[in-house]
Amino acid sequence: MNMIISLGLSLKGNLFICPLKFQKCIFQKILVELLGGILKLNRMVPFLKKILIFFLLIFIFTFFIWSYFQQKFLTEIYEKQQSTVFTDRKGEIVFILPNERGYINQQIQKIPPRVKELLIKKEDKYFYYHFGFNPFSICQEIISKFGFGNRKGSSTITQQLAKILLNKEKEKSTKNKILELFSAISLEIFKSKDEILKMYINSVYFGNQVQGIKEASRLYFGVSPELLNDGQILQLLATISSPSEINPLKPENITVAQNLAQRLKLDLSNLFFIEADQVKENVKNYFKQQDLLFEIKPFLPSLKSNQLTIDKKLTQKLREIVKRNIEELKFKHAKNAALIVIKIPENEILALIGSPDPTSFENGYQVNMLKKPRPIGSTIKPFIYLKAFEKGLRPYTLVEDREYKYITALGFPLYPKNFDWKYRGEVSLHYALSNSLNVPAVKVLEYVGLENFYQFLEKDLEFKPIQDLNNYQLGIALGALEMNLMDLAKYFTIFPNQGILKSLKISFNQEQKEKIITKPEYVQLVNKILSDRKTAIDQFGLKSDLNLFQENYALKTGTSRNFKDSWIVGYTPDFLVGVWVGNVENEPMEEISGQLGAGKIWSEAMELLFNSNYNKRTPFDFSCVKEFYYKNNIEFGLKNDDFEKSLTALKDNSLILNPHDGDKFLLKETTHIILRAKNRVNWFVNDEFIGSGKEQFFSPKKEGCYKIKAKSIFRQEIVTICVIG
Repeated sequence: MNMIISLGLSLKGNLFICPLKFQKCIFQKILVELLGGILKLNRMVPFLKKILIFFLLIFIFTFFIWSYFQQKFLTEIYEKQQSTVFTDRKGEIVFILPNERGYINQQIQKIPPRVKELLIKKEDKYFYYHFGFNPFSICQEIISKFGFGNRKGSSTITQQLAKILLNKEKEKSTKNKILELFSAISLEIFKSKDEILKMYINSVYFGNQVQGIKEASRLYFGVSPELLNDGQILQLLATISSPSEINPLKPENITVAQNLAQRLKLDLSNLFFIEADQVKENVKNYFKQQDLLFEIKPFLPSLKSNQLTIDKKLTQKLREIVKRNIEELKFKHAKNAALIVIKIPENEILALIGSPDPTSFENGYQVNMLKKPRPIGSTIKPFIYLKAFEKGLRPYTLVEDREYKYITALGFPLYPKNFDWKYRGEVSLHYALSNSLNVPAVKVLEYVGLENFYQFLEKDLEFKPIQDLNNYQLGIALGALEMNLMDLAKYFTIFPNQGILKSLKISFNQEQKEKIITKPEYVQLVNKILSDRKTAIDQFGLKSDLNLFQENYALKTGTSRNFKDSWIVGYTPDFLVGVWVGNVENEPMEEISGQLGAGKIWSEAMELLFNSNYNKRTPFDFSCVKEFYYKNNIEFGLKNDDFEKSLTALKDNSLILNPHDGDKFLLKETTHIILRAKNRVNWFVNDEFIGSGKEQFFSPKKEGCYKIKAKSIFRQEIVTICVIG
């Protein structure tokens, strides 16, 4: 440097003589200026060093801060990948919700040693020696792009993890590669190698909507990662490069896994691979474990806890019962069914089945029939009788089961009929409800009052009908009211819960509302009737699926018009089971009643529960019920009853039973009108005597209105009928 300075001074002193005629040549000027600049630079070197060091420190500090927040950002993404897991009341996994990317992901905390070993050998053999990137691999990839070599990828495990977390797997650009590189370095700075490896194995996609080795192991092989053999591990590792095309469901997967084994120098003779057909069965069983999501999905927004009140194993057994019975009922055109089990007195849902097979796309199985309103048939009758008992009627109250005429709001006549089209004369309400007679139910609803019953449904039970209740009127007693199975089952819980209505619980820590609907003594009267299987023999027979080996249970069946819906709700003081059978398309079945359709499923479900821990054999409380003796029979009422008053509260004083006032008949040669009275009477038509007795035939000869009079010793009654051509 001193020589250069001396030379510069000599030049500046014109010691160097230019051979040209110019006093100074251009070269001399340039050289002088250059050497002068070097001289000045030499004086500035310490200052430049400080500037460079300062900016270098700023860069390092900035990159460190950026790396901290970047790895924190990536860690948050990683943690959000974890799917929400819902367990049943016993802690078993019921279903797993997909994460934000639509993948099912459960993360493991410790990688099985063999999985770890083979993963590193395949993906990144220098994983423990580099700092997030492999410069030699990067150089080889760059060189291969110019036609030298055939290296296709240079990403380390850390870079692959960054790419997954940044969701940039399909976006290959220089900008993304730089971001992935710096993100990988940020992870290396703040995470240990084992943490990075764990994050990677929990984040890698294995196809068919599963992310991470835990769910991949369960999906394809039905085992946890700890139980994977070398062949299965290789099949999963072979999937990583092309999860949609080379996953274990594809026959090519085994070929790729075998090639991988050779590359890793493993002995093929010691490896056991799972064929695609077996994998398909495993996948089918895996998604079958997710069946309950079908029924519980509507409740997800309101769930307060990830632990559900559901019993998974019980639900699986019940679904098999439903599926098997529906297969048997298909020949009678019944294709769909739903079932609910509620634990009493907590009103915790133990089982929900809205479809025999939610994985099937046949027969409307993708429709959840738990929430679809359908006409509930005779299952409404216990509620009608409950209100009647509040108003003074009793199980021993007598009612005439005969033909009655009612005029609907539209002006049309209504003649209620029983299920079997027979009338039984004078019967008790106990007998009428036990045998589900329609005509007495209409008389009881008439006694309760429509407005009173409407208020009970909408105000007390807080039921929301799908149409104005005035559209149903007395048709409610004939089963026309629509309701879904879950609501019906919830309302039925007032009977085993002593008149208290509680909201249904499907998860623990869920807020539950309670409401007193009626007094326990009236509930006990209903329970006494519905638990009496002997009185129900006339309608249901001695041998019936409804007759179970344990006695402390009550039930009510229902069948809608034209056999479109088959219902049953039965309960003990420990649990309640409700079942619906029918068709999604609302098509009629072939004479499948509540007993024959839903009843078969219900009886099997009840027997399953009778043999479970949920059966505490708690007896019904009949402490308020009193026995009364009437005509050599034992009847039931309440203490302090006015027996005679309640006995005849529905007494019908009509003398003429048929025809009804205002009836119209079509005139034909074969028209014969039956005149029927309660007692022996004299019959008159237009004041002309035609005969005596309880029954008499009248054959009109011409059109017109006729005055029919029945006259006994004590009274007489007149009705008017019309005969039209």
